[in-house]
Amino acid sequence: MSAGGDVGEIRLQVMWNRLIAIVEEQARTLVRAAFSPAVREGGDLSAGVFDVSGKMLAQAVTGTPGHVNTMATAITHFLKRFPADGMRPGDVLITNDPWLGSGHLHDVTIVTPAFKNDRVVGLFAATVHIVDVGGRGMGPDGRSLFEEGVLIPIMPLARGGTVNEDLLSIMLANSREPFQVQGDLLAIMAAGNDGAGRLTAMLDEFGVDDLRAVSDFIVERSRAATRAALARLKPGRYESAMRIDGYDEPVDLVAAMQVCQERISVDFAGTSAESSYGINVCHTYTRAYTTYGLMCAAAPLIPNNYGSMGCFEINAPEGSILNARRPAPVSARHIIGHALPDVVFGCLEQCVPDGVSAQSGMMWNPYFRGHHGGRAFEMFLFNAGGMGARADADGMNATAFPSGIKNIPVEAAENAAPVIFHRKELLPDTGGPGQFRGGLGQVVEIGPAAGTTKLQFSAMFDRVENAAAGRYGGAAGAAGDVAFSGGGKGKSKGAQPVPEGETVILSLPGGGGTGPVSERDPNAVRADVKAGYVTPEAAIKDYSVDVSAPED
Repeated sequence: MSAGGDVGEIRLQVMWNRLIAIVEEQARTLVRAAFSPAVREGGDLSAGVFDVSGKMLAQAVTGTPGHVNTMATAITHFLKRFPADGMRPGDVLITNDPWLGSGHLHDVTIVTPAFKNDRVVGLFAATVHIVDVGGRGMGPDGRSLFEEGVLIPIMPLARGGTVNEDLLSIMLANSREPFQVQGDLLAIMAAGNDGAGRLTAMLDEFGVDDLRAVSDFIVERSRAATRAALARLKPGRYESAMRIDGYDEPVDLVAAMQVCQERISVDFAGTSAESSYGINVCHTYTRAYTTYGLMCAAAPLIPNNYGSMGCFEINAPEGSILNARRPAPVSARHIIGHALPDVVFGCLEQCVPDGVSAQSGMMWNPYFRGHHGGRAFEMFLFNAGGMGARADADGMNATAFPSGIKNIPVEAAENAAPVIFHRKELLPDTGGPGQFRGGLGQVVEIGPAAGTTKLQFSAMFDRVENAAAGRYGGAAGAAGDVAFSGGGKGKSKGAQPVPEGETVILSLPGGGGTGPVSERDPNAVRADVKAGYVTPEAAIKDYSVDVSAPED
């Protein structure tokens, strides 16, 4: 069957499903082959397939919204620099430019073309967090992009199947973990090649020469479905504001949302100006997490691709903390970016019929660094606060909303670096009270293994001064805290040493509650006490439920 033939809607739907399966296999290949715990265990990556014009057609379930949705726009920059008709089999392209890719230097985006009959028929891309790219290392202390690591412009990582050894040598020479970096880069290339081969085989199986028909089908169906979902919302203008901790001063995130029947626009005018520290956000990352928040609440059942994403317009003033200008420091941009869905929900709670979640405790990911056996090491960890309560259900405990990152198991982390986990457990009474309780935060206590010296960590934490708020009458979750076992207080942002002989204790924030506390089922409170989520004292104080008294 030719490219222009009548493929048929059923066959097109089957091809769409196959594309999703192919990119999920691409992601699985990457996870299996990766060297770093962040990718192998945490899934800090994205994978997707694009048509030759740069439209994202399918993404893997594995991955984070920040990676997926920035990758969806990054491809156009690759094609502008290297048009598809100039690509050859075995070519692989790369960049970690924050303004063209995922918002900071630690994420690389790598593109692999797929060929049929010597023509590019599709593009496979992956965005992956690399453990170390030099400079200060990941953290919010940088005062310029130039301090934060090595920037790679859009350029070949391989030509005709031959790896660009010069580029690879530069990257490895600037990394404290060259073994993990090289392993992850080669894993991304292997996954891209796997995806390209499977795509070509699929086109052969269906007897088509390119993706034009299925691309049009995916985009049109997804756009129509998204517009139908948006039609459920009450049209109008809605405003929301949220204050978070910031670095040296609080950051105000201000949003105005215009809801029409076929699209939503969000403008962040009034948001704080860009910071002199590395918590700034490139507009591509702002767009990624804002769009994700909109999709979660307004169109949660619609596939995420070029068609659905095109129904949202995101604007932020240039020079604001959500649209930082080069060469502003951006290493810890996720601190601000992960707060954006909660800001968006503040607008949507005014017009979504089924309600939205309360604010969440977000993710805390310390970077540990030290020396062991005469060698420097670097380790990146993921820890999640409590998710905000949903409009009709309790929030999930220690769940990394909105990033979707998985926990790195203690055993895997201790195997990768000379540290010891002394505690990792849920924190009772941290979920915001309400008709539906917020998700619990957790306490994580980490110290050096025997022989480890000069242990320090870079803190990138929020919700310490400004806890996750509740909605619809629910109360705020507990704020977070950073401390040392000797009794000293730690900073919530910035590099700091772990005092010799001590451990660092991270108490992660809980999510906010939804609905009036008075409407919570007393039996649900008793169940929480039995599970250890709520103490008997808090049951009385917050819910007026005495669990020691006989049940009615």
